[in-house]
Amino acid sequence: MDWIKNLKDAASTARQTLLEEVGKFKNQSFLEATVAACALVAAADGAISSEEKKKMVAYLQASEELKVFKLEEVIAFFNQITAKFDFDADIGKIEAMKIIGRLKGNDGAARTMVRVCCVIGASDGDFDAKEQAVVRAICAELGVAPGDFGL
Repeated sequence: MDWIKNLKDAASTARQTLLEEVGKFKNQSFLEATVAACALVAAADGAISSEEKKKMVAYLQASEELKVFKLEEVIAFFNQITAKFDFDADIGKIEAMKIIGRLKGNDGAARTMVRVCCVIGASDGDFDAKEQAVVRAICAELGVAPGDFGL
């Protein structure tokens, strides 16, 4: 009977692994767009604070759709995006907006990402005018109304 239990356990493990892999594939665009948007908002005031990084990581770990991603993968992608800002702020903005634009036409994902941006912007205690302007630009890129988010 142990072999039946072992077989069931192996099948269950394989199923869970498959679901995680499918989830990664299905939500890779959302993950990358959200991380790029968070980096863009965090860099709006000239510096990316530890509070902004922590808030982004907390959201990604709490999200059912995104917690399938390993934290190391998320941090590596965040660092990849922010390195472009370090090299040249304009190039960083262009690259981030290109990634964000992948969500255009997916209203649910786009609106969720904008909400995350608002939370990230306010995470250091001040959702300032520069950060709000960046979120409005993200809204324009995605074709969503900034007024829906109080911007």
